[in-house]
Amino acid sequence: MEQAIFCGGCFWCTEAVFKRLKGVISLRPGFTGGFIKNPAYREVCQGDTGHAEGVIITYNSVEVSYEDLLEVFFSTHDPTTLNRQGQDLGTQYRSAIFYKNDTQKKIATQYMADLQNSKLFKNPIVTTLDPLDVFYDAEDNHHDYYDQNSSQPYCQFVISPKIKLLTQRFKDKLKNK
Repeated sequence: MEQAIFCGGCFWCTEAVFKRLKGVISLRPGFTGGFIKNPAYREVCQGDTGHAEGVIITYNSVEVSYEDLLEVFFSTHDPTTLNRQGQDLGTQYRSAIFYKNDTQKKIATQYMADLQNSKLFKNPIVTTLDPLDVFYDAEDNHHDYYDQNSSQPYCQFVISPKIKLLTQRFKDKLKNK
């Protein structure tokens, strides 16, 4: 089992996307990259803790590669907007990858360079790549948020389109129902 940490805006979105992939054993929403110990959601939302909302994914690398996770990550959020995803504004919604080892750093660095060179995005990629220091779990009410609240307006307008894109573009990478 390996772990990957991605921050792609609201962690409800990121969790909803990655939990549907084959090979993902578990994942937890939470916070990383800041300077406050044991932050609470209400503190992170104010934008002054330095933390980003993200997920820590435990996965089976035989079933899903780190490169596959990167492809899904960069396909389901906008890596060209600084400190913003849609209407969610602030450093807590930044696009970031936190690596656990030199191999992940090398793979992510090359992946981002190839993606930038491909000109797939009109604007430059602003996703940061940093070593993981500590990951703090979000409160329980944020776990499986989309699946428990999918009829709420935010979920319908922001998360559901990401799930639709995932199911159309990555059919072969999805868990069997």
